[in-house]
Amino acid sequence: MKKSIKIFLVMAFALGLVGCNNKGMNFIISNKPSVTGIVEEVHGEYFIMYSETAEGYPNGSRWSVSLRTENKDSYTDVIVGDEVVMYYDGMAMETDPLQVSKVYAITLKTPADRSINDKQ
Repeated sequence: MKKSIKIFLVMAFALGLVGCNNKGMNFIISNKPSVTGIVEEVHGEYFIMYSETAEGYPNGSRWSVSLRTENKDSYTDVIVGDEVVMYYDGMAMETDPLQVSKVYAITLKTPADRSINDKQ
């Protein structure tokens, strides 16, 4: 009897750990800091965006944003001209461009004109 209780507790604990890091998109949007900007460059694993409205940067700022996000439902098909919202841990390295250590999610706010980008 005691052995089956121990097994049950271990299984419950293991399943609890698996679910701890699964924050849904709605949770991230409601609870994480964000920056909105226009995509200027797209590289293999990251993109550069320019934000006029980032808090603490009244003269605008450029951000290097990783496409490796915590939430797999993120918008990662970015192209130059997309207006995106990046949700992150609130920490930015003061480099040029600013670098973010943890990106939780990326959402598309306004898509770029795809017909212009298809001709390039």
